[in-house]
Amino acid sequence: MYYFGYGSNMLTSRLRTRVPSAEPVLTATLEGHALRFHKQSRDGSGKCTVVPSSVNGARVHGVIFDVSSADLRLLDEAEQRGRGYERRDVVVEDSDSTVEAFAYVAQPAYVDDTLLPYDWYHALVLAGAREHDLSSSYVAKIESVPSYPDPNEERRRTHRHLLQEAGFSLPER
Repeated sequence: MYYFGYGSNMLTSRLRTRVPSAEPVLTATLEGHALRFHKQSRDGSGKCTVVPSSVNGARVHGVIFDVSSADLRLLDEAEQRGRGYERRDVVVEDSDSTVEAFAYVAQPAYVDDTLLPYDWYHALVLAGAREHDLSSSYVAKIESVPSYPDPNEERRRTHRHLLQEAGFSLPER
């Protein structure tokens, strides 16, 4: 099954902690959509979602992963399917073709435009974009999103460690 990851799950090592079978296949774009960090998380911060956009040239870059159907339940649970995200079929494009995949999109009741991501989450999204060599202009857009330090030091330390293991870092406060 093809999964389109566009947020923190773009970082292969993060996704594999959730879904061991995940294998990156290619990078792709979801046309007519924009990336937002306003999905309300259980921890109170903003997480990524995609929203339709009528802006000319709007697109969300991400990574297509091949995920075993046996692991789909694990991914649904990690993404809080039905309790924040819903799974949707999407058609994404690479440089040569279109690919049918699924993605997780925030349910309307879990969207709050005032939210910002924690710094570690923001760093995970950036790390995934860099790992898969997404365009420098798209990486710059992600970099421009404000974030703030997680007040939970243990959670921050856990994600700092994950980033370091993947060869990336969490900016110091």
